Amino acid sequence: MSTAATCPPDVLSDLYTGHHGWLQGWLRRKLGCHERAADLAQDTFLRLLGQPGPADLSEPRALLAHIAKGLLIDHWRRQAVERAYLESVAHLPEAECPSPETRYLILEALYSIERMLREMPDKTREIFLLSQLDGMTYPQIATRLGVSLITVKRHMKAGFVACMTAL
Repeated sequence: MSTAATCPPDVLSDLYTGHHGWLQGWLRRKLGCHERAADLAQDTFLRLLGQPGPADLSEPRALLAHIAKGLLIDHWRRQAVERAYLESVAHLPEAECPSPETRYLILEALYSIERMLREMPDKTREIFLLSQLDGMTYPQIATRLGVSLITVKRHMKAGFVACMTAL
């Protein structure tokens, strides 16, 4: 079949009409929430429309489920980040709690950081976090991990580049 970007509107309309209800029900069973399932079903079709390359529409439910699974994983990751953040500020007195606008900005920054760290190669992430969170020096990291100092520097450079591109 044709690509999603060049797919005739009637084919996309038929895909939506024929599979939206199924997809929303599938998501509702996974999420236990009708409203969130409706949102993710819409996001699934939007993602399909935004795909730059060919979309194999010969198995529409498999394609929609594949896209929806990725969106579900993103949703659950965002929930975990939000839960951790809310737990960290739960002990604050009400006067010190961030406003809803500030909370939104903080959560968006945390989502970006989580995504950036998740996309780093494992070794780069480990070295970057040892430096940035544990405060270890490059020589300490090299000794601890049994790698050369230049390897630590190379991974740190990659970590900083990832930070810069995430902004």
